[in-house]
Amino acid sequence: MTKIVSAETFDVRFPTGQHGHGSDAMNKDPDYSAAYLILHTDDPSLSGHSLVFTIGRGNDLQCASVAQLAEMVIGESVETLISRIGQIGRDLVRDSQMRWLGPEKGIPHMAAGGVINALWDIICKIEGKPLWQVLSHLTPAQLVELIDFRHLTDALTPDEALKIFTAAEPQRAANEKILLEQGLPAYTTTPGWLGYSDETMVRLAKEAVADGFRLIKMKVGGSLENDRHRIKLMRETVGPDITLAIDANQVWDVPDAIAWVKGLEDDGIHWVEEPTSPDDILGHKAIQDGIAPIRVATGEHVHNRIMVKQMLQAGAISFLQIDATRVAGVNENIAMIAMAAKFGVPVCPHAGGVGLCEMVQHLAMFDSVAVTGHHDLRVVEFVDHLHEHFVVPTVVKNARYIAPLAASAGAEMKPQSIKDYLYPTGKEWQR
Repeated sequence: MTKIVSAETFDVRFPTGQHGHGSDAMNKDPDYSAAYLILHTDDPSLSGHSLVFTIGRGNDLQCASVAQLAEMVIGESVETLISRIGQIGRDLVRDSQMRWLGPEKGIPHMAAGGVINALWDIICKIEGKPLWQVLSHLTPAQLVELIDFRHLTDALTPDEALKIFTAAEPQRAANEKILLEQGLPAYTTTPGWLGYSDETMVRLAKEAVADGFRLIKMKVGGSLENDRHRIKLMRETVGPDITLAIDANQVWDVPDAIAWVKGLEDDGIHWVEEPTSPDDILGHKAIQDGIAPIRVATGEHVHNRIMVKQMLQAGAISFLQIDATRVAGVNENIAMIAMAAKFGVPVCPHAGGVGLCEMVQHLAMFDSVAVTGHHDLRVVEFVDHLHEHFVVPTVVKNARYIAPLAASAGAEMKPQSIKDYLYPTGKEWQR
């Protein structure tokens, strides 16, 4: 039997802040960073890789939490991971002493996700398949077993989840064929960072349209006058047929959000993302009602499945933007995908950060094959940064995610990149 024998963490940071990449109204100089984990087994050729995304300071705290929780899976047999990972996930999230720091939010909860995702990477390598395909080939009963239903059953019961997965099962083969032939639609945030000059924004917007993107997202919330100017300039640059979305990154109070979005004087905006605190379920509902026909999207910073449940129950969002590393890994994201399917809310994943495109594409592809199928409302965020550092980098062609086929969960970085960007001793930081 092959067992997990050790865990290793790395504080990896990229100095993206100095160029304005990733900048928005709340986060003006983010350094895209990864609290990176390798789970080693007693087979030198088999290891599990994952990361938890941060934006710089505090990445060391995230690494420490990942390392502590990773101790709980030392000794696990890799041959039984596929049958055990639902229970392992519940054990990690429910660890009483770590949970006291949350509960089920923030550093320890994201650390649990880091460990769970590394276990899935091992499973992918054992199965010889990419994560999206491993998940899509599980039985409905196996998918249900992955979900932690504690605090969910007033919105989604195990029987309801089983019915959702079972109803989609006959279409899996056809859906997988479509995915492999066509990929999934992507949208881009690359031109829209708040710290970019007008000239940079215009240049990147033209490139995005030439690359086939039909939806561009812009960061807003610095000043209403500047937002109006940038949106007008973007419209003039890309023309009337390109859809625009905006992202406030939580900067507004509820009344301010409603007034600000109305003050943009543009009802053609597809959605406003994170208009207020992710904790404010009723605030999101008030904003959604107050800015119609513009809709609300959120999820990037929503801490757990319970908050997603309440957002869906309240009718507070029109698009759910799951994140690969915000919650407790693949397992919790499957729970949220199932709830969104029940409530008829499309899942449009967030991917603005190092490794997030590589990771979250698998969840969107699983949804497209084994849950809600292919539909016009799903788009997956794409940001053209840092993909060169990954063993299996994201491939987007003609604004569509191409399904990866390598046996991986997506997060494995090249050893040289880890070495070069290790903080603060790596050569890129020494330089």
